[in-house]
Amino acid sequence: MIADALPPPLDADGPARLLARAGVQACLAALDAPGEATRLVGGCVRDALLGSIVSDIDLATTLLPEAVMERAGAAGIKAVPTGIEHGTITLVVRGEPHEVTTLREDVETDGRHAVVRFGRDFSRDAERRDFTINALSLDARGRLHDTTGGVADLAAGRVRFIGDAATRLREDALRLLRFFRFHARYGRGAPDAEGLAAAIAARGSLDRLSRERVRAEFLKLLLAPRAVAAVATLSETGLLLRILGGTGELGRLARAAGAEPALDATARFAALAVRTSEDADRLQARLRLSRAEHARLTDYAAALAALHDRPDIAAEAVPALVAIHGAEPLREALIALDGEPRPRVTAEARAALDRMARAGTRPVFPVTGADLVARGLPPGRGVGLGLKAARELWLAEGCPDDAEARERLIARALEAAKESK
Repeated sequence: MIADALPPPLDADGPARLLARAGVQACLAALDAPGEATRLVGGCVRDALLGSIVSDIDLATTLLPEAVMERAGAAGIKAVPTGIEHGTITLVVRGEPHEVTTLREDVETDGRHAVVRFGRDFSRDAERRDFTINALSLDARGRLHDTTGGVADLAAGRVRFIGDAATRLREDALRLLRFFRFHARYGRGAPDAEGLAAAIAARGSLDRLSRERVRAEFLKLLLAPRAVAAVATLSETGLLLRILGGTGELGRLARAAGAEPALDATARFAALAVRTSEDADRLQARLRLSRAEHARLTDYAAALAALHDRPDIAAEAVPALVAIHGAEPLREALIALDGEPRPRVTAEARAALDRMARAGTRPVFPVTGADLVARGLPPGRGVGLGLKAARELWLAEGCPDDAEARERLIARALEAAKESK
């Protein structure tokens, strides 16, 4: 198939633009050898056909890895053996990486690992990939090669397994989640029926995957344009329960996915899966969340609880809420709760919160233990009690930081310390 024969809405000029990139030209020229062939493959070809900006560039070649290293060196291109045991060499041109992998064919698969050998047949290499839209290749002359029907599927917004869907899932269980992620990114309408049925039937294979791989794939899914619909399908089929160990808040996810400025994957994950701090702890254990991810889910849960406890939020309440919870967790929680009965938030309060979130500011309590000791309070239990009482007053007054307020807070701290004796 050639570019000018592409069906709408594909970009007929996309492949030519991809081939014209200086790094691509340099790699193809370096690997040009009699009796050998090298093509652009996979996602870069797919995205070029969609008119998208191509960031990751992959090439497949009949050359063995050692020959790739040798020819790149002769052309003055830096070659890094990033995955030489799997046949992958990274060629770096003007700081841009290009992954070159020797053609492979499967010898044996067990759902987690594949035994492969190097090959010379681009069609067989395509057949071992997951989806038809990822099996396209583009040669140096600009000819588009499609042996699995990927072009028609891409144009139709259809994510379809290559060959038998159940077989592809047995080869690699992670493809179950990738099916939903790619449909959320490239699909239109309902998921492919055969693929969906095979995914449901293979749900038990999720338990064999590492929790880290499940988490990484699911977070990528949440950033896709049609993530909400994909997650809804996961929920309807019982697969979401298998992934999260709990149900999801689809309405809150929809609000988070539609927020401006856009919320990242962790914020969307919180909106979907977190209602309490216990949820954050459960998800950390279940999906091996990083410390930073767990902290964000915990902060979101605390902000959510604080907002639920208030029927109304006016602008005057915002500084104290931000001092306790931070502006960003509150903003993310309010986005998720928007339209629900509680809380009712004034426009002024939303504007104040947005300003603080953009500025990255958080009110700072203006009194320290050293201030109290300097006023004659002996170090010890009384200092802690005094600071606690002064902080409560500070929060109740909306977190003032002027000199008069500071003196008032110190006086309250000294009074509370005296009362505790």
